[in-house]
Order: sequence, then C-alpha cells, then structure tokens
Amino acid sequence: MRTPRLQTPLSWAAERWTLSPRALRWATTAALVVSIFIVLSGGIVRVTGSGLGCPTWPQCETGSLTTTPALGIHGLIEFTNRALTGVLIAAVGWVIIAARLQKPRVRAMTRLAWSQFWLVVANAVAGGITVLAQLNPYIVAFHFVMAIALLTTTTLTWHRAHRGQSATVSLPAAARVLSVVLVAVTIVLILVGTLVSGTGPHSGDSADVPRMQFNWGDITILHGVLGSLTLVLGIVLYAVLLRVPGAQLARRRTLTFIVVVVAQAALGLVQSLIGLPEALVALHLLGAALVWVGALRVLLDVNPALFSVDRTVTSESSGYRPEAISTPVE
Repeated sequence: MRTPRLQTPLSWAAERWTLSPRALRWATTAALVVSIFIVLSGGIVRVTGSGLGCPTWPQCETGSLTTTPALGIHGLIEFTNRALTGVLIAAVGWVIIAARLQKPRVRAMTRLAWSQFWLVVANAVAGGITVLAQLNPYIVAFHFVMAIALLTTTTLTWHRAHRGQSATVSLPAAARVLSVVLVAVTIVLILVGTLVSGTGPHSGDSADVPRMQFNWGDITILHGVLGSLTLVLGIVLYAVLLRVPGAQLARRRTLTFIVVVVAQAALGLVQSLIGLPEALVALHLLGAALVWVGALRVLLDVNPALFSVDRTVTSESSGYRPEAISTPVE
C-alpha cells in the first residue's frame, strides 16, 4: 500500500484551481518591473547619503521596525527602500502561485519562480549586512551584484512566460556566439562599474565612509573601454543579423540594446564631466539594470533553443502524464 504523500498548500490549491498563462505573464512582468525599480531605489539611497538612515537591521532603529521622526529624511528614504522589498516579495509570490497553478505545470518555471524568492531573501540579508558593516564598499558592491542576480532570474522567468510570443528562427553560429560574448562582456562591465562606484565620492552616507583603494580615473577609463566594447559587439551582432531572413525579432532586440547602451554611455560621460550629480548617478544605476536586461533578452532571442523544451509534471490525480513539450509560437 502506497504511503499518502504530504501535500503542500500550493499542491492542494493546484488540485482545485487553475490560473491562465496570461496571469503568469502579468505576474512575471510585475516581478521584473519591481526588481528593476528596486535597483533605482537603492541608487537613490546611495546618492542621498541615506545608507545608514536606518542605523541597524532588521529593525530600523533599536526598538522600532519603522523609521521615526528623529531619523529625519534619511531614515524615511532608507525605510522606503526596505519597504519596497515587501512589494517585491508580493510580486514574486504572485509568480510562484501563478506558476504552480498552471495546467500542466512546468517544473522549470516553478523552479525559476522559487529562485526569485530565495534571491529576494539573500538580497535582504545582504542589505542588512551592508548596514551592520557600516557601508563597507565591498559589501555594498556585493549587494548590488545580488540585485543583478535577482534581475537575471526575473528576466529569465519573464522570457519563459512570454516565449509563446517569440519567433523561433535558425540563426547562424556567428550570431549565437556573439550574443554569448555580448552577455559576458556586459556582466564584466557591470562588475567593474561597482568598483567605480566603490571608489567614487558617493559612499551612501553623509559621514566619512571608507572607499575602495583604486585610482578612480583608471578604473573609470577601464569601465568606459568595456562599455565601448559592449557597444561594438552589439553593432557587429546587428550587422550579422541584417543578413539573416526572418530574424526581425532578434534584430529588434539587438537594436533596442544598442540604443540603451548609447544612452547609458552618454549619461555616464555627462555625469563624470559635471561632477557626478546625484540624480544622474541614480539614473545611471537604473541604466545598468536596463542594459543587463537588454543583454539577456538579446541572448535569449538569438538563442531560442536555450528555452525550447520544457519538462511538465503533474500529480496522478490530475490525469496528466509527464512529457516534454514545446511552447507553440504565436
């Protein structure tokens, strides 16, 4: 006699209700938008010197989970950034529920959804350590990298949920290799960008905070060179795709990426020439998030085979059988 399997709340709900693919698409869009916005929110905390606006963690200050009038505007800004994590958790929770209540359920989608949740938790802990370490620049940089990791999963999940709206066309090996190299150079560009921020004047607090011991001019030049290389790779990839019939979607993704990189480069150049004004620095951090999302979307649409097959699983009571399926192209 088979031992009854213990049900989770989600598996219990999945036996009774079903959510449409459209609900899943809306959920993944919400999670992606909030994960981008939280990068901007973190940038605002940094440039306003509000990183220690809540001087402790997980409480905002001793004896209070929320900000108090005594903490002033800096406390309000930092607490608002922390509260935004709650909005992100709600969005990610929506993704988890929507993914689990699909019929048939795609295991890869539920795994991606749960990876978002655990990365949100990891980001919250990293943010807390950042405060407890008094804004150590290396921990601050790690916190930003964790935010980029979360952005990666929200982008991948969004793509998988919307994949039925993508075109599948066989692209040459040169285009596929270029897209991989493009993503690799872009992530190095972003990592070097954290060193630029960690060396520069915006420490995240109004008090004297230790900075990374790099030469700011040299590390900024390296960042600029990597940005130029990223742009060149995007242009070369677009030129390759121009010769491929039926590659309109991949060309559109690549052209959009090029435009975002050009805008980000112009923003970075202007802010460095006029003394790193706070508003432009925050927008540059937002631009970094958009560049990374753009690079990932180029990779996924130039390499549609990366997500061409899913493994579905269902319970015996549902009447479905596990099988490999491909999402139809609309």
